[in-house]
Amino acid sequence: MRDALLAFIAPSSQALQFATKTLLGGGLALWCAMRLGLEQPQWSLMTAFIVAQPLSGMVVQKGLARLLGTLIGTCMAVVFMGLFAQAPWLFLLALALWLGLCTAASTMLRSAWAYAFVLAGYTVAIIGLPAINHPLTVFDQAVARCTEISLGILCATLVSAILWPQRVERLLTAQSQAAWDAGIKAARLTLRGEPQARQGLLEVLGRIVAVDAQREHAWFEGNRGRQRALALRVLSRDLLGVLRLARGVGRQWRQLSQAEAHALVPWLNEVCESLDPDASTVRLELAERLRQAVTEAHWSTTQQFCLERLAVLVLRVQSASDALQAVGRGEAPSVSATPLSWHSDWQTAALYGMRSALTFLVLAAFWLATAWTAAAGALLLASVVCSLFASRENAAQIGMMFLKGIFIALPVAFFVGQILLPQLSGFPMLCLALGVPLFFGALGMAKPALGATATSFALHFIVLCTPQTATPYDVAFFINESLAMLIGVACAVMAFNLLALRDPAWHGRRLLKATLVDLGRLTHRAQAGAESWFGGRIADRLLQLARHYPALPSESRSRWDDGLVSLDIGDELLHLRACLAAADKPLGEAEARFLKRLEAVLLQGPAPERAELLDPLVDDLLQALRAATPTIDRRLAQAALLQLRGSWRHWCALRGEAYGVA
Repeated sequence: MRDALLAFIAPSSQALQFATKTLLGGGLALWCAMRLGLEQPQWSLMTAFIVAQPLSGMVVQKGLARLLGTLIGTCMAVVFMGLFAQAPWLFLLALALWLGLCTAASTMLRSAWAYAFVLAGYTVAIIGLPAINHPLTVFDQAVARCTEISLGILCATLVSAILWPQRVERLLTAQSQAAWDAGIKAARLTLRGEPQARQGLLEVLGRIVAVDAQREHAWFEGNRGRQRALALRVLSRDLLGVLRLARGVGRQWRQLSQAEAHALVPWLNEVCESLDPDASTVRLELAERLRQAVTEAHWSTTQQFCLERLAVLVLRVQSASDALQAVGRGEAPSVSATPLSWHSDWQTAALYGMRSALTFLVLAAFWLATAWTAAAGALLLASVVCSLFASRENAAQIGMMFLKGIFIALPVAFFVGQILLPQLSGFPMLCLALGVPLFFGALGMAKPALGATATSFALHFIVLCTPQTATPYDVAFFINESLAMLIGVACAVMAFNLLALRDPAWHGRRLLKATLVDLGRLTHRAQAGAESWFGGRIADRLLQLARHYPALPSESRSRWDDGLVSLDIGDELLHLRACLAAADKPLGEAEARFLKRLEAVLLQGPAPERAELLDPLVDDLLQALRAATPTIDRRLAQAALLQLRGSWRHWCALRGEAYGVA
């Protein structure tokens, strides 16, 4: 409670700047809409608050996504009304199916552009529902809404770019440095076998995901922002590579005897010291000394494998360090990388889409049964909330925060809209009456913990006050709109609670199946971009497992272990393919045969009775590797092959333990 009050009583300078920009952008949009004589200028004001973001690149991208979604939704509203103007039930059914489809698509697309699908869904409701009794006016309403929304986007973007512009690409340096620090810390913990290594892995994965999400926004901030975004791709890939290699060294280290490990401790300490930021000049020299040490005769085969992996790890750390410096300079590195890929589940998306469609249909039936004129507002709000927060894990909590914002907006809007505004005249007095509550709402929007409530307050305050050239002051209209808002959001919250994924076992099976499919595809996927593709997807799943299953029961632990072991297998497979590709001569038929048979085994999944399935495959490829000319890459391939078999056996044993507990 104290923090919430401080956000309004003692706001930070950044919050004051954000609130001022948002208010000025909204005021400019409202003035232009009234000056141009638009039908409902409040839509321009609302749009300016909807697209308001603290960073200029975020405003541009969200504005473009909203504009694109609005244009698509506008066209679909005209199409649906043209097809079903004489059949309201068919129109509402088509609108519900379209809303469900757009909600599912926005859930599948893990990008800021998912907002365009959300807008394409409920824009049809914004335009089509008021015109359902007057279908001939749908085109006029479509043009009017599209014009008002576009004006709001333009004004908000213009003000954000001129006043105190806060560019995303400038923040990427600090966020990238934090991701680098977390990655190096996790690698050091893994190399030393510390028990905190698992928590360090989660931390760096979360930071990589967070900084990669900002990369899209920087793309809209000029050439320098795009250069930083390209450098960030390389940094994310290299940090995932550092984690992969560090975990590989850790697995290799556990195979050493006590005497063998003791002999390699000085080398391990040197590698850990080289991870410091100021040790950049010694990394290349250390990697060369490690490669030379491998040729010494007194090392065992396992020790040689460990030294070679340490050398590769040091080189990858140096590559990540170069990418970090490129992010800081705002220059794209000489090497390129593909963006990270994310887990997507069409069944979950279908459920969220169905939830939006069913909520809309229930309220549509209520509307047609009661003929309540304000019920269209309830349909609209339910559509917005169900589609906008469909993929959020805390969707019900966000819906309750929206309800809280409505309850706060009701008395304020009644005082301003029904008591104060009728006594005032002129645009300056209108801005003063609306600006004070909206300024405090924008201050709340600048604080993430209050964002949903403050945004709901601001938007519904605008709707209830309906600022227009000739504002109607009607208490009955106010009460009807208030009830419609409460009913619409309440129905959305009820849908979030009734139709939710609460079966951890089902969710775990879906994640495991998707991981097995990805491991199978990893055997034949093109080497370029495979690391970012697999690393991003498995990182996303591990974060989901950590978020969904933090409790102590053995089933939760087994699912988390499934994720970690699948990460190990994918890492070893990536390392194996990279080593085979780097060798002077390919193995040809032996390699192709191994990868084809490996894909079939991986798609079957781990089970106690399948622990030995990889043995003949591994023995066949090992024989081909040993028969070829010995090189560093082939020795690394042998180590990766043995580790792959060991990880598969470990996974099968874990599945056996899980079944035993069940």
